[in-house]
Amino acid sequence: MAQKKLQRFADIKTFANVLEYPENMQGEWQRFFKNTNPIVLELACGRGEYTAGLSKLFPQKNFIGVDIKGNRIYIGAKKCLDGQLSNAGFLRTQIAMLPNYFAAGEVSDIWITFPDPQLRTSKAKKRLTHPQFLRLYQQVLHADGYLHLKTDSPQLYHFTKRVIELYNLLLVEDCADVYAGNLAPELQIKTHYEALDIAQSNKIYYLKFSLPSHITNLDEQLQEELKLTENN
Repeated sequence: MAQKKLQRFADIKTFANVLEYPENMQGEWQRFFKNTNPIVLELACGRGEYTAGLSKLFPQKNFIGVDIKGNRIYIGAKKCLDGQLSNAGFLRTQIAMLPNYFAAGEVSDIWITFPDPQLRTSKAKKRLTHPQFLRLYQQVLHADGYLHLKTDSPQLYHFTKRVIELYNLLLVEDCADVYAGNLAPELQIKTHYEALDIAQSNKIYYLKFSLPSHITNLDEQLQEELKLTENN
């Protein structure tokens, strides 16, 4: 297994659709994709099922899967290469470093699909919809862009809804049971982790919301309320 992982790390260095900790990429993604189409990110992309799936559905957009784990990126990147999906790429880096790679407003949408819900209270600030991450996304997301969360974790779903409420974010779509109704094509894409149903919730949750131009700090009372939300 270790040898296989090392081989995958070596292979992605040769993949034309993978960049690892690149320099001077802010505002340069048009050159990478050789077009001026909108850029959409999939954060913590894992095996890149959503990056690949969305790139097939929306050929007039460019999609970038972002993850730190090269052995997982390998799977999605190879699939996209084999499928000749020229509008799909992968970026190996930490999510906290996004502003190092994208200029202000360069990203049109962000998808967060089945992230680790970080259920322990001590890990709450690592949730990818925590305000500290939202401030990070705000630095690169276009003013008309949206955040999409798809998760099987009821805790992360309710936590994110409370954050949206506390920060007066614009909630565009809220679905507490994705497969109970008619699915938009982009919600029909299934990831490896969705199939596992780790949370055993038997439900998939979806939120679509936008960020203001500036995410303000909460006053003391709201900060305490957010802490209570983190504990749930």
